[in-house]
Amino acid sequence: VQLVESGGGSVQAGGSLRLSCTASPYVFIHACMGWFRQAPGKEREGVAVIGLDGSTDYADSVKGRFVIYKDSAKNILFLQMNSLKPEDTAMYYCAADFRDFCGSRDRRDFQGWGQGTQVTVSS
Repeated sequence: VQLVESGGGSVQAGGSLRLSCTASPYVFIHACMGWFRQAPGKEREGVAVIGLDGSTDYADSVKGRFVIYKDSAKNILFLQMNSLKPEDTAMYYCAADFRDFCGSRDRRDFQGWGQGTQVTVSS
């Protein structure tokens, strides 16, 4: 499974970024997809997940600020990040979960991972 992220960068607090993740059509048809992040010295955490039916789930720390959505026709997953805070600084990863009952934000439930894209938010 090949997942390729893009869109990371450096931004000031309060700014916005949109991350993108491209994958094969098979992934979009058969997998729940999610965004995770990992800051130095911290565990990788699930930020947002989108199910096969388009349902979404977010970490409390990003609710109301981040939006996950996908363009299945173009095979692109997005994470729109608004009102960014310095604590959002991390490497962000796109991931796919092919289990029958997917939708979890637990990193142990995901089988495919991208290489990550760095997001840095300065105060």
